[in-house]
Amino acid sequence: MDSRMKILIAGAGKIGHSVATILAQEGHDITVIDRDPEIVTLLSNTLDVICVEGSATNPETLREAGAAEADLLLAATEQDEVNMICGISARKLGTRHVVARVRDPEYLSQTEFLREALGLSVLLNPEYECAKEISRILHFPSAVRVDSFSKGSLEIIEYRVREGGRLDGIPLKQLQQQSGARVLIGVVERGGEALIPNGNFVLHPGDKLSITGTTNELRRFFIATGLYKKPVRRVIIMGGGRIAVYLTRLLLESGMDVTLIERSRERCDQLCDLIPKARVTWGDATRSDVLLEDGLNRADAFVALTGDDGDNIITSLYAKSCHVDKIVTKVNRDHYTEILESSGLECIVSPKDLIAQQLARYVRAMSNSRGSSMETMYRLADGKVEALEFKVREDAACVGVPLRDLRLKPNILVCAVIRGSHSIIPDGNTRIFPGDHAVVVTAAGRLNDIDAMVEES
Repeated sequence: MDSRMKILIAGAGKIGHSVATILAQEGHDITVIDRDPEIVTLLSNTLDVICVEGSATNPETLREAGAAEADLLLAATEQDEVNMICGISARKLGTRHVVARVRDPEYLSQTEFLREALGLSVLLNPEYECAKEISRILHFPSAVRVDSFSKGSLEIIEYRVREGGRLDGIPLKQLQQQSGARVLIGVVERGGEALIPNGNFVLHPGDKLSITGTTNELRRFFIATGLYKKPVRRVIIMGGGRIAVYLTRLLLESGMDVTLIERSRERCDQLCDLIPKARVTWGDATRSDVLLEDGLNRADAFVALTGDDGDNIITSLYAKSCHVDKIVTKVNRDHYTEILESSGLECIVSPKDLIAQQLARYVRAMSNSRGSSMETMYRLADGKVEALEFKVREDAACVGVPLRDLRLKPNILVCAVIRGSHSIIPDGNTRIFPGDHAVVVTAAGRLNDIDAMVEES
């Protein structure tokens, strides 16, 4: 059964463009609506998508774009109200599902009501999703990124090998013996290339590892290898925008001490009302004296969240020079990521990329009822590798076969099997059974179904 869908994207800004790029690569039929003729022309010339110039709230524009036959509309303009009106109109015209980007915190507190009243499938808040991502990183500070499967029962985290560290020069087959932890390294990114390693693979400095395991096993692994970072207790946040507000609330709920520095006096007054349990200070956090006065050299973590990439980067580098153990930097420009990682700033977050990935996962989930058994998807190693979670059917080709006897296609690895509430890091004797969830990493292109990982006999 064809799992390709007809998808409309209203608004070709940062998020709209990122989502269109990913979903077009997935093979879906994409139509983008935008009022700006220059943006429409640019998209037409650079992506394999249909572009329609006009207002996404205009029913005639939606009809022209094919709303009556569309499986999904993503409303991603800059205005919440426009997105909601666009979604209502599309649903009236026949669009099956609508995802609306909504940023105002007032609307976030009314999510369920708005979904039911307006007929929207999902409301997405980029700033809140970014705050949750940063919170996950701060709760597992040894990692530079944390992705969860099966509602958090299994995690894939990213870590970079240090020169002279305990992992430098170690063959992967020795890792379990040395650490005593049941984890699996499924992907190694080296020199811009993503590799699916075997047991003889030797780790080198600079390798970025994607490590799979439960939270407890991952913690055991990092402790045993001397790489475990102490829990974060004191956090300094630079910038008082929406992400900072959401993040501060999440961190305060988990018992962390938060200091937020904002250069606008008016915004500081607002923040004192929004997050009264945090320490809010008025000052310019790009100045070293301000940061030191607010306790940077005593902080466990520093998070740069202003709207200026340059300020975020420079101040993060200064925090690194002050030996702050965990640093998270928000950037909007994709091409900065590789440069920043080489400078030692590894935890880079981008709200638009997070939302684009989340929407791609939502589309994949919708495809389940159209011929795919996939439940979760993450892109690893800067998009070169995918980590996929499949629910295993009774007639799947992998059922009952020991993994050592399963003829997997090249560059594919089963890195975990989730059976009920238990997560299994497999070996050659492991068998997969109906109802299991199998987590597969692949650098071999798209897999829409678990059977696609097995060589045809």
